[in-house]
Amino acid sequence: MTQFIAQMRASYGFIERNFNLVRRYWGWEVVWLTYSIANALAITFIGAGMEAISGQTVNTGYLILFLLAGTIIWHFLSIVFDAISEVIAWERWEGTIEYTFMAPVRRLTHMLGQTAFSLVYGLLHTAVILAVVALFFRLDLSGANLGGSLLVLLAGSLSFIGLGIVASIMPLLFPERGAQMTHVLQATLLLFSGVYYPVSVLPKWMQIVARFSPATYVLEGVREGLLKGRPTGELWTYIWPLLGAGLVLIPTGVFIFGQAERYAKRTGKLKRNG
Repeated sequence: MTQFIAQMRASYGFIERNFNLVRRYWGWEVVWLTYSIANALAITFIGAGMEAISGQTVNTGYLILFLLAGTIIWHFLSIVFDAISEVIAWERWEGTIEYTFMAPVRRLTHMLGQTAFSLVYGLLHTAVILAVVALFFRLDLSGANLGGSLLVLLAGSLSFIGLGIVASIMPLLFPERGAQMTHVLQATLLLFSGVYYPVSVLPKWMQIVARFSPATYVLEGVREGLLKGRPTGELWTYIWPLLGAGLVLIPTGVFIFGQAERYAKRTGKLKRNG
């Protein structure tokens, strides 16, 4: 029990450290938040202006919610993915990678702290964006199943935690280009998962690939709950694949990361910056 408490305190230490980094670089946080708000508004205004663009009568209220849901969900999932996949990059930027990876702290403890931070930070960041967007648009969520949509989002978070852990191996093994490689993976998920459009408009081969993306199930499930008010029982069609992906990806990612860490220490790649 004493050992468990010590590990939990160590996990909390990583959470506290990361929030201290956010506070230290508050100027960057303001820039990033401003960009994210502007991006969300720009995409949502596409829905508002669709009648003027097409010259046809369009249900702009539905289109606004469709685009806003995709923007907000993807923003949250991206933050979770980035915070975990860039765990090595953060340590290198701060010059603390040797201290962290040589400390008597289990890597799982380290990952738990980083994961908890990513979820809390992502929720706060996304909530601010949603609040600002709500000032510009009248969002009618009277028929939405908010509880079921949140359940889908939480299940999707598990799968993106697993993806983030797997992706974090690349900066560990490839100090020069590893961080950029994680962005390629993120961009691929963005393209195939139907963030701003239904997956059904994609070519058939892309639709097949989309079924292997956890983001596809998160986006479709949350939209079914928010836009169509589907009951929670019907949303389990999306929740089960996400839970299964999370149960596979998280332990697999932790195991592979452990193997990659030992290799990086043995070959001297842990400290290298390029």
